[in-house]
Amino acid sequence: MLEIGTKAPAFSLPDQNGDIHTLEEYRGKKVVLYFYPKDSTSGCTKQACGFADRYPQFLEKDAVVIGVSKDSVKSHKNFETKYSLPFTILSDTELSCIQAYDVWKEKKMYGKTSMGVVRTTYLIDEEGIIIKAFDKVKADENPEQMLKELS
Repeated sequence: MLEIGTKAPAFSLPDQNGDIHTLEEYRGKKVVLYFYPKDSTSGCTKQACGFADRYPQFLEKDAVVIGVSKDSVKSHKNFETKYSLPFTILSDTELSCIQAYDVWKEKKMYGKTSMGVVRTTYLIDEEGIIIKAFDKVKADENPEQMLKELS
């Protein structure tokens, strides 16, 4: 996990519509940047829907929510459409951003070891500095937790 107080790594990734987004374009706003393992799985859906339900409150606090996973643009589009997600979801199939933010880790499940995204959320300030970092977050609690961090 990256250190609080450090500059957030730059990224340039396509969203669910294929449009490229960079961290720089969000300068002047707080950014809730959350990394999740896979579209349309139960935990990831709970987390995304939690952010969607509270999205107007994030906007009121002059913050944007951005989800990142290694799923394809097409997968993200299906996920967005199915759950009416109002925020940007970035596709990082090359793992460039995922690795830069140190969330690609060894995971153990059912006795098997594999590499994957560890659910992690960063809060980045208006100048691009990481001001909060949470790893191994609980999918259903994370959206409310991040809203409180902005208060």
